[in-house]
Amino acid sequence: MADHYNDLTRDQLIQLLRKRDLSRRLGLVWERDEIEHERLLESDLPLPVLDPGPSRGKGPWKDLLIEGDNFHALRFLGAAYKGRVKCVYIDPPYNTGTKDFIYNDRYQNKEDAFFNSTWLEFLYRRLSLARDLLREDGVLLVSINDANRAYLELLLEQIWPGGRQGTLVWRNRQGSNADQGCFLSSDHEHVLVWSNPGFKFKGFEKSYEMYSNPDNDPKGDWRSDNLTLGFTYVDRPNLYYPLCDPKTDIWYPANPDGVWRYASKERLKEGQQVQAKPMEDFIALGQIRFPIEQCVVVWETKEALLKAIELGEVPCSGKTPLLRKELPDLDFWVGKKVGFDRPQFKRYKADLRNENQPLSSWVSSTIDKEDELGNSLVSGTNQEGTKALLKQLGDKAFSYPKPPSLLRGLLSQSTGPDDLVLDFFAGSGTTAQAVAELNAEDGGHRACILVSSTEATADEPGKNICRDVAARRLAALGREFAYLRMESYPVGDHGRALSDAAVWTALQLFVAQEAGAAPDDNEALWTRETEQCLLCFARRLDAGSLAAIAALAPPPGKVLLVFSFQPGPLRQRLIGRSDARVEALPDALERALLPASAKRAGGAL
Repeated sequence: MADHYNDLTRDQLIQLLRKRDLSRRLGLVWERDEIEHERLLESDLPLPVLDPGPSRGKGPWKDLLIEGDNFHALRFLGAAYKGRVKCVYIDPPYNTGTKDFIYNDRYQNKEDAFFNSTWLEFLYRRLSLARDLLREDGVLLVSINDANRAYLELLLEQIWPGGRQGTLVWRNRQGSNADQGCFLSSDHEHVLVWSNPGFKFKGFEKSYEMYSNPDNDPKGDWRSDNLTLGFTYVDRPNLYYPLCDPKTDIWYPANPDGVWRYASKERLKEGQQVQAKPMEDFIALGQIRFPIEQCVVVWETKEALLKAIELGEVPCSGKTPLLRKELPDLDFWVGKKVGFDRPQFKRYKADLRNENQPLSSWVSSTIDKEDELGNSLVSGTNQEGTKALLKQLGDKAFSYPKPPSLLRGLLSQSTGPDDLVLDFFAGSGTTAQAVAELNAEDGGHRACILVSSTEATADEPGKNICRDVAARRLAALGREFAYLRMESYPVGDHGRALSDAAVWTALQLFVAQEAGAAPDDNEALWTRETEQCLLCFARRLDAGSLAAIAALAPPPGKVLLVFSFQPGPLRQRLIGRSDARVEALPDALERALLPASAKRAGGAL
């Protein structure tokens, strides 16, 4: 760490200290090397390159499967897809420290002053990049076990203050007798929900069976609703008052243990404001439904009223008498026509705020179908995920895959037919299966970007989870996708180091958010028409290629966008053309991918 500080200028040190002062807050604390984090963002140029071998279909492809470190993949995607992703779902390592996960799950470090620092920093770097990918109505869904949920929630709140929407709980397995010594089976997991302000789940369509219009009300269908609140007359004396039907002059006593829901104008103090309309306004609007046929009694004397109270011959709500000797203003009821039935509130279907009811935070299990609720998602256990993978690939190629039904339910609630889904801990590719099934169900065209690693080790250098599991699964599903590999190029003389294939893939993803195969390698110019422009990568410049570029004519309403490592001659040749723009390489890529370069240049690709 000391070496890092020695390399910094005075201004850089001051900036770092100011940043730390501003970031001090009550919350999660872990060991992190801020200098190393900034260095990683600027140390190299992360670019994807198309591998046609595992790819499926002819392209161009909106669906991407990216092999490589998801930190570098997110750096690239954050520039190419900023503000375009509707839903990010991830199932990151749970930091259990176990060895039986194919995906690396050993991020606990005994040398950390804080036990989970390595894991937290690992996720912090990735989640802070992922946030910028989301649309204004985008959502992040993160699976986590019960043991690490609290850490992850605090981390997300630090990255994304105020973004928390809630937590979904789902049953991941049946309880085991082999669990903890306290004999408590942790048979559930969580899906944490963080979102931008514009997001909300779709919910489930409400049932309108209880709405009807027996009295031909011109306002349409309605249902009866309770007119009382759960407060006593002592708690809310202003809401405890006699209610009169103006058409029949029949009076109704309030429930001493559950006063009226709305205030009376007569009980309001001068200038007092209430959130809802007063009771008199609802009566005038015809929204209070008074009983039509009922028992009506008149007590001519107070003694007769007290005798009726003693005998229990007074209006009741359930078994609760509404008139009792200890209540105030008993004299009021003498000589009045008193109704025994209860007025109801008419709640109109047309006044409903939302057509759907909210999504329950409890995900019902297929194990306990009898507990399924009308507003709940339904999911199988991890066993469903294992069976699905076994059916598609013929072998148990990945441990603990998520059940497709869980992902399908989450995506059905959080995405529309044309949205983009990202999973940068893709593992076996369950997210792609959920997207495919959901598209088949509703006729949608959701696209997905998956990032998965090889998980190669010194003992298994040839292991490649992305290629041998995820790609196989996507192919078995019939998905067409581009298989990309992340490549890293050192900052410096990119002109010699950058591969043309990597540049072409990157340019297409930046401009069109699609990947396409590279044209003939013998061609000096690689071109492709996109929705925005006629894209051109000038790989080599000579008299012939300059003439060919000058002859390129973009379609009406579009521009010719040319990228080249030799922009000078091109700009000279295209001078005066309002329909053409020349961008210098590698400068354009550096502006897009390196934060410091973007700040200096004042923009991105």
